[in-house]
Amino acid sequence: MNTHDVDVVVVGSGPGGYVAAIRASQLGLKTICVEMDRLGGVCLNWGCIPTKALLKSAEYMDFLNHSSDFGIEVGEVKVDFSKVIGRSRDVADRMSNGIKFLFKKYKVQHVQGRGRMTSANSVEVTNEDGTVTDTINAKHVVLATGATPRQIPNIEVDHKYVITSTEALMQPKLPKSLVVIGAGAIGVEFAYFYRAFGVEVTIIEMQKHILPVEDVDVSKELAKNFKKAGMKLHNETKVLSAKPVGEGVEVVIEKKNGEQETIKADLALNAIGVVGNTENIGLETVGVKVDRNTIQIDEFCRTNIPNVYAIGDVAGAPWLAHKASAEGIVAAEVIAGHETQPVDYNNIPGCTYCHPQVASVGMTEAKAKEAGYELKVGKFPFTANGKAHGIGEANGFVKLVFDAKYGELLGAHMIGPDVTEMVNEMVLARSLEATGPAIFKTVHAHPTLSESIMEAAALAWGEAVNF
Repeated sequence: MNTHDVDVVVVGSGPGGYVAAIRASQLGLKTICVEMDRLGGVCLNWGCIPTKALLKSAEYMDFLNHSSDFGIEVGEVKVDFSKVIGRSRDVADRMSNGIKFLFKKYKVQHVQGRGRMTSANSVEVTNEDGTVTDTINAKHVVLATGATPRQIPNIEVDHKYVITSTEALMQPKLPKSLVVIGAGAIGVEFAYFYRAFGVEVTIIEMQKHILPVEDVDVSKELAKNFKKAGMKLHNETKVLSAKPVGEGVEVVIEKKNGEQETIKADLALNAIGVVGNTENIGLETVGVKVDRNTIQIDEFCRTNIPNVYAIGDVAGAPWLAHKASAEGIVAAEVIAGHETQPVDYNNIPGCTYCHPQVASVGMTEAKAKEAGYELKVGKFPFTANGKAHGIGEANGFVKLVFDAKYGELLGAHMIGPDVTEMVNEMVLARSLEATGPAIFKTVHAHPTLSESIMEAAALAWGEAVNF
C-alpha cells in the first residue's frame, strides 16, 4: 500500500475537481487528485463534450436535409451511425488525455481508484476489487464526486431499453422510436439529436412547458420548433411507469385531465435530473452535513468540517460544469490563502445545445415581476437580423429584462442560432452592472447575430430602428 502526505487531495476529476487540483498546484500546494474512472469526469467523457460532438453531427444532418435551400443538391444521404458515435468517443478521449497533459504540466499527481474519507485529513483509495491501494494524508480535502442520473422506482432503468444519458451516447444503432422522460437540458438535447436522424421522438414533461427553468417565451418557442420538426410533446403529464417489454419499452402516462395512455417505443430515456454522489465517500464518518444528497457548503465552498470542501454537482444546483469549475478555483484559492471572491450564483449562464439553441442568465420576466421590479423588456426577433437570414437561421429571438428604475440588466434569454456563444456578453454586462443604454449605445459589428443584443436593449427603451 502507498502512503502520501500532501497539502490537498481532491476526490474526483470532473470540471470541478481537475480545475481545483490544477489551481491548488499552481498556488504552490502539493496536490493529489483521486479518480476511479477516466480523467475529466462525466462532463468530458459522458456528458458535455461528447454530446456536443453528437449534436454537431445532427446539425450537419439538418443541413443536408435542407441543402437545396442554399443551392446545393445532395443525393441520397447515408448515415453510418457507428461513426457518429465513434467520433464522439474520439473527441472525449482527446479531452481526457488533455487533462493528463495538464496534470503533468502543473505537477498534479493522479491516484487511480475510489476515494473515501476516513477522517477530515485522510482519504483511503481502493481499486475495483475493494482492495486499499493508497492512503493519502492531507491538510485539506476537496470533494468533487459529481452526480448520477436520478432514478425513481416506477421508471425501471435496465440500461438496455430504459436508458440513461450514458447509454444514449453509445447506442450501437439508431432506434426507430424513442420516448424522452423529462424535458430539461439533457432531455431536449437528446430529443433533438435522435430526431435529426429520423427517429420518432415523444417527450414527456411534468411541468407546463419544456425547459421549465427558462423564460416561458423561450420554452414556447422551442416547443413550436420541436413540433414543427415532428416531435410529439406531452406537457403537464406524469409518467406512471416505464419498463422493458420484449425488445422495447412501454411507458404509461397520465395527462392533466386524468386520461391515461400507453406509449410503445424501442427505447425510453430517463432524463429526470441528477442526484449528488454522496454515498460511500466517508461523509458519515467525518460528520459532513448533507441534505437530500447535497453537501452543504458556505460561500467559499467550505463544509461544516474544517479543511473539508465540496464543489460541483455534489454541492448542489445549478448542475453545470462551469459552475463546478468556478467553485474549484474558489476552493483552491481559499485553501492557499489567496485573495478570492465567492461564486456569484445569480450570474451563472445556462446553455442548451439543441436546435435552435437556448441560452440565458439571470431572472426570467416572471421571476423579476415576482420580485417586485418595474420592468423594461426588449424582445428582438432573428427574423429582423440580416446575418440570421444569410445563414438560413432566422428563427428565435433575444429577450432582455431590465429594471425600469435604474436600467439594470436583470436577465437575458435567447433562443436561436449560436446563442450559446452570445450569452457570455450578457454575463459580462451583468458582472459590470451595465445598463440598458450602455448596451445599446455600444457599437456592435454588422452583420452579426450579436447585434440582436444591442437591438433588444434599444427596443426596451423605445429606440430601436430595425424592428
